[in-house]
Amino acid sequence: MSRFLHTADWQIGTQFGQFEADEAAHLAQARFDTVRRIAEEAAARNVDAVLVAGDVFDLQTVSDTVIRRLFAALQPFSGPWIMLPGNHDAALVESVWTRAQRLNCIAPNVRVVLEPGVVLLDACRCALLCAPLTQRITYDDTTAFFDTAETPPGYARVGLAHGSVGGILQESIDSSNPIAPTRAASARLDYLALGDWHGHLRVDDRTWYAGTHEQDRFRANEPGFVLDVTLGEDAPPRVEAVRVGQYRWHRWDETISVPSDVEALRTRLAALGADDVLRIEVGGTAALADVEALRVAVEETRARVRALRADLGDLHVLPTADDLAELGAQSGYLAKVVARLRGLQEDPQGDPQQARHAAEALLLLARFQREQQPARQRETHMAHTAHTTPQREARSA
Repeated sequence: MSRFLHTADWQIGTQFGQFEADEAAHLAQARFDTVRRIAEEAAARNVDAVLVAGDVFDLQTVSDTVIRRLFAALQPFSGPWIMLPGNHDAALVESVWTRAQRLNCIAPNVRVVLEPGVVLLDACRCALLCAPLTQRITYDDTTAFFDTAETPPGYARVGLAHGSVGGILQESIDSSNPIAPTRAASARLDYLALGDWHGHLRVDDRTWYAGTHEQDRFRANEPGFVLDVTLGEDAPPRVEAVRVGQYRWHRWDETISVPSDVEALRTRLAALGADDVLRIEVGGTAALADVEALRVAVEETRARVRALRADLGDLHVLPTADDLAELGAQSGYLAKVVARLRGLQEDPQGDPQQARHAAEALLLLARFQREQQPARQRETHMAHTAHTTPQREARSA
């Protein structure tokens, strides 16, 4: 019987350019932290090996420091690590892997497979049929040789590859490197460990994607796991998905129609915390006070979560009578300005960008009016004082 952890798509060195610098730094650090967590899980579970099915690194050009930090994160597990180059870190003549070799930071228990072939794990009687990518994109099935590869009698046959199983995955995945959907059967594999799809996914009983260890996209495809795989004789593998990821990414597309929608969204935002990454886009229409309350809730959320991207540009601001009274915009020039801004938002044939600007202008107008209120109140108070002081002095005389 053999037992191993199957993982993939660590994408070490990802930049996260869509976020602010401090947010991106934390997200990048989490990828190292979660690798160390995988190593700790492997040690605690006493597995025979850890199989990494490609895209360990996000780029060939990551710094030497990043390379050293990655291999240092493997230290908690002293058993075998089998690493396969994927499309992001393909085994080119000169690659991130050859640089790692020159840096002499690859520990003896880490095996980087740079050429197609069979790697034997004699201690657990397991033969690994490895198909590393030697270029970023291929049009031939690199696992084809699995069908004829010879392995010792009595050894489990485990495939390790990186690419797209035909007819299974969406067209928008990272790589077009094809893998036959029948490969596990045709090659008599006990298990086929795959990388490239960033969520953990069962293709069939013996073919699995592990997914990325730490979520990196706003896509609900079950990322953030490693697979604990146990192979027995004459039985399908037993596969357990083990949660290791630190951060959970959420994408919310919201439409506001009634005031209760705002309150419900504020409640959902309040439930998020330090392990959440959020992208939120809000459209629809709401009263001025509701839009301001929602913006405050978003900014308060930004201070709690790990990272946040927010777009409220499609949320139209339609002031109520109470809003207009508070703004002092029930009549006169200010009322005309507010009416014009409302019209820009409500015109179905209008420019969407102008509608966005109009909503922002209404919010700025409200903020300006509120900021001016204390000054106006002070002026009124001073005028009243100046008017009443002579009267008090006359009465005193």
